[in-house]
Amino acid sequence: MSDDPETARQIAELAADDRPLLILDVDDVVLEFIRPFPHFLKSRGFGLTLASFRLTGNIAETASGRLIEQPEVTALLGDFFDAQADWQSVTDGAEQALASLGDRAEIVLLTAMPHRHRAARRAHLDALGLPYPLLTTEMAKGPAVAKLRGTKGRPVAFVDDQPANLISARNSVADAHLFHLMADNSLRAYLPPLPDDIVSVEDWRDAAPKIASALGL
Repeated sequence: MSDDPETARQIAELAADDRPLLILDVDDVVLEFIRPFPHFLKSRGFGLTLASFRLTGNIAETASGRLIEQPEVTALLGDFFDAQADWQSVTDGAEQALASLGDRAEIVLLTAMPHRHRAARRAHLDALGLPYPLLTTEMAKGPAVAKLRGTKGRPVAFVDDQPANLISARNSVADAHLFHLMADNSLRAYLPPLPDDIVSVEDWRDAAPKIASALGL
C-alpha cells in the first residue's frame, strides 16, 4: 500500500490492467519545468541561479539579492503549479514516444506535488492531449510504484528526473526497470554518478526503444 493514503485512494480508482506498466514522473519528464520556472520567477521578482541540484538556496529576490528560505520556495512552487497551464509545455519527443508505447503498455503519471494541484494538472494534461491517468503523491514514490504494479509480477518501468525517486522505486520493486531522464541534461553536472541499475537516457528518442525493450513490447 502507498504510504500516502490519498495516493492509495487514487490508485484504487484505476481500472484493472494486466499489460506491462510504464510509470512516469511529470515535471522535466513529460512537462517542461526547469526551463519555464526561471521565467515565472522573474515575473514575480525573483531569480534562479543553480549552483546545486535543488531550488532552496538558489532562488534570490532580485531587488535585494536575498536568498529565500524553504517556506517562500514552497509558496512560489504552489503559485507556479496553480498557473502551470501558462508556463509548462510538453517535453521534446514525449507525446510521440508515449503514443507509440500506449497501445501496448499501461501508462500512469506519478507526480510529486501537493494533492490540491491535481485538478489543475489534470486539466492541463488533457488540454495538451495527454490523457494518461494522473496520480499525485506527497510522500516517497516507491510504495506507489509497488501498489500500481500489483501482485501478478508484470514488467514495470519507471522514469524520473530525480535519482532519489528512482532509488525509492527500486527499494519497493527490486526488479523494476529504472530510467533517468532530464529535460535539461546540463543539470546532470550537479548529480553524483547514478547507481549501475539506473539507465541514463538523453531524451525521449533515446528512451522509447529502451523502455519498449525492457517491458518486452
